[in-house]
Amino acid sequence: MKDKGKKKRDAGERKARAKKSRPAKSPRAETATIERAVAANDPEKVRAKSDKKTRSKRTRSRQGKKAAPLVDQNLDLDEEELVREAPELGLGARMIPPHMSWADPFDSTPPTSPAHGDVAEQIKSLEARLDGLIRTSIARSSPGDDPAAGVAGDGAEAQNGAPDAVAPAAAGPDAEPGPATYFEKHWGRESLRSRSEEVDDFGLDPAYEGKIRPVAEFLYRSYFRTKTTGVENLPARGRCIIVANHSGTLPLDGLMLRTALRMESAGTRDLRWLAEDFLFYLPFAGVFMNRVGAVRACQENAERLLGNDQLVAVFPEGVHGIKKLYRERYQLQRFGRGGFIRLALRMRATIVPCAIVGAEETNPLLYRLEYLAGLIGLPYIPVTPTFPLLGPLGLLPAPSRWRISFGEPVSLDHHGPEVADDHVLVGRLSDRVRGTIQAMLDSGVRERRSVWFG
Repeated sequence: MKDKGKKKRDAGERKARAKKSRPAKSPRAETATIERAVAANDPEKVRAKSDKKTRSKRTRSRQGKKAAPLVDQNLDLDEEELVREAPELGLGARMIPPHMSWADPFDSTPPTSPAHGDVAEQIKSLEARLDGLIRTSIARSSPGDDPAAGVAGDGAEAQNGAPDAVAPAAAGPDAEPGPATYFEKHWGRESLRSRSEEVDDFGLDPAYEGKIRPVAEFLYRSYFRTKTTGVENLPARGRCIIVANHSGTLPLDGLMLRTALRMESAGTRDLRWLAEDFLFYLPFAGVFMNRVGAVRACQENAERLLGNDQLVAVFPEGVHGIKKLYRERYQLQRFGRGGFIRLALRMRATIVPCAIVGAEETNPLLYRLEYLAGLIGLPYIPVTPTFPLLGPLGLLPAPSRWRISFGEPVSLDHHGPEVADDHVLVGRLSDRVRGTIQAMLDSGVRERRSVWFG
């Protein structure tokens, strides 16, 4: 029995020595092993062998290579000099623009900040540099307008005697500017920067409004023949909110209110009105409204206006006011959640109710298409007696007679700003103002004898 055990141990030792002395498998042998595993339908074994082979190759590769130093250790580098040269090398935040090459001249000098830290001067400096980069990019993208190519080509063509050689730099000061220069000067950022002191924070452009003013006065005086009463109820100074009904498929009531105060009160108060949000998503409409005095409706804008003691007009009905059908004319819709009351309480402003009669008949709304309006970003598509039958001409307002009435001021001085969060009180005050405007509308409709002649 002992001999048998000794023989087994000796056999095991011989196998171990033979295994240690066996050479490593060649790639061909490993491939043969994988092929045998495939033949035996053992995909797990194939995957394990492949992963092991890949790991061994990566390990040998990492062990056989040493990381090369990023910088030659024998170089004598000055850290301050490297920092100064970093912008030239394109390191850090000052990178070479993608449209420029290393051979092109590039002003890497950082903009010098004004001595007094004027932020406006810094912005103008950065905008000037940005405009220069944009002009360079445009010139490079259009070979015909490339100044560098024009100068180089001019010299070559002059030598060859080409008759059409034109030097762009030779244009005199009286030369007519090109299309790109014209639009940049009159419609681009340059025109806005040169008149930044005139255009206010909300986009009112006095020069543009001056061009539109004759049209607005014609609509007020001759086309709608507007009659305005109760202007004396408006305070001569201080914060004031005019709360009016909203009507008309094309809401012209804000513009007519502004024109009425300018013409009837000798221009003593300047009115700004809050316009619906969807108008500013339409092409040209939002920009036009901003430039003639409208402001995007939100609490923050209203508070900023009232903080400057401005006269602000609001239309609490919102979109629901202008989407009323003709059979619902002069019936006030819900006044939202009383946002104008909270605004008046917080800003300690006086509320003046206002009723506008005649705007409902300018574009009588017979039907509205709401399921197609979302495709073009509108709250609804109006169907009137003339639209869409006559196309865009069908949106022209009818010459109905307008009447604008300002009621007695509603003072909230006996309520403090802290009650703006009292939902019950806010709702009661909102209903009170709404009832006053509804009574003024009913009275105005009863008093007029004709839609067209008043």
